[in-house]
Amino acid sequence: MNRDGARKSIWQEEIKKFSLEPALEKHYDVAIVGAGITGISAAIRLQKEGQKCIVLEAANIGFGTTGGTTAHLNDFFDTTYAQAIKDFGLNNAKLLKYVGIEAKNIIRNNIREFNIDCDFESKTAYLFALDEKQEKQLEDIVKGASQVGHQMTFTNEIPFPFSFKKAAVIPNQGQFHPIKYIRSLAKAFISMGGMLVEDCVCEGHDEQEKSVILESSKGNVSASHVIYATHIPPGVSILHLMNAPYRSYAIAFSLKGDHYSKDLGYDLTDPYHYYRIQEVNGENLLIAGGEDHKTGHTEDTGECFSKLENYVREHFEVDTAVYSWSSQYYEPTDGLPYIGVLPGCKNIYTATGFRGNGMIFGTIASQILGDLILTGSSKYKELFDPGRIKPMAGFTNFVKEQASVVLDFVKDKLFIEKINSLTELTEGEAKVVRYEGESYAVYKDSGGKIHLVKSTCPHMKCEVRWNSAEISWDCPCHGSRFNVNGKMLTGPTVKDLHRIEL
Repeated sequence: MNRDGARKSIWQEEIKKFSLEPALEKHYDVAIVGAGITGISAAIRLQKEGQKCIVLEAANIGFGTTGGTTAHLNDFFDTTYAQAIKDFGLNNAKLLKYVGIEAKNIIRNNIREFNIDCDFESKTAYLFALDEKQEKQLEDIVKGASQVGHQMTFTNEIPFPFSFKKAAVIPNQGQFHPIKYIRSLAKAFISMGGMLVEDCVCEGHDEQEKSVILESSKGNVSASHVIYATHIPPGVSILHLMNAPYRSYAIAFSLKGDHYSKDLGYDLTDPYHYYRIQEVNGENLLIAGGEDHKTGHTEDTGECFSKLENYVREHFEVDTAVYSWSSQYYEPTDGLPYIGVLPGCKNIYTATGFRGNGMIFGTIASQILGDLILTGSSKYKELFDPGRIKPMAGFTNFVKEQASVVLDFVKDKLFIEKINSLTELTEGEAKVVRYEGESYAVYKDSGGKIHLVKSTCPHMKCEVRWNSAEISWDCPCHGSRFNVNGKMLTGPTVKDLHRIEL
């Protein structure tokens, strides 16, 4: 498995393991955990600055969300400038504007410096309102953009087959192939003397006075600084209470004819849909995304793909659904990412809460964390500080998300209590059941084999739920995910589900 799900993403054939098995050295300047766009971008930036770096990856590069993104490169975000002005003030919203600009410049500079062929293209984006409610929302978005000096103007035409109330055009956006990009960066990093170790699970850390000891499945690693580029930091942290895990769905369709737009498109439905074209093996495919929901909170995840496919077929002339996949992201309570020093630590850093803008925030994190490690400061330090306290902004969302976590605990326990024994399963079916006082996650594969694991997530003791679309057990509380045999796919857990041998 080359990514964290059973379904093949459009980028997956480019995901290959690096065959190197380097011997771990005694000490590094910076140890980076995670080899997605955040980790690899930070690694090459710091290695170029003369730091001795190592990247530790639990699976292979691009295994997580970088291998499941739709790879839009935008300088307008899920948290709009209007919302940022309201919650953080005009000056901070103006500062946020430069994040997308600088991140795209970092990507362009890396492409130029390392001669990377990653299908990068500059694009025009269209944001369109489909009803009166969305129309008012779009007006607020454009007004907020104007206040911070971001170019976004109303337009009477869009190159997408929708009947719309109002639309805005945003120039100078972009797209690329994320795995071709980070794979080339990883090769350049290694050629500079950096070390990349795959299939290496980091199980914990011990921050000492002058160093941090990382405990991994391939031995301990000592470093002066540690970056957790793991989507959300592993273990138990206050950040797990400040971020909620969500899943998003994507389908890549072959096209009928050649009447289609190569621009980027977004509606304002909740959750919104988004569109772009990607050439694969000489054929242009339409990538459509949407149908997001909180992880573990949809009983039939396969239905999400059906809804997305039906919606796309209503509006576009598409043929075959060539690829379909889902991926995970984290929603921060106040709308902005957490990039900086991990709360309670001195030399351990994190980058999480990117919402649906992971390629941009993952890239800018390399600049922010690099600046913090090298100079102790960054112009974005306070804006994205993981230790920031915002009692007003995001407080309602915080209460809602944490109430949902508590409900998950109660509902799961009540559900399990109703089940007295293992029930009969059909092939491909899975259930969480209770047997002799213990709860188990049970799955019967297509060959009739039973896979049985303890259903309690090792992270914070919530009960996992079945994800039929990705053939995985997902924790609804903080987003940890496991395969049918209990092996960890994504954190924040650092442990597998306990497997029961039958």
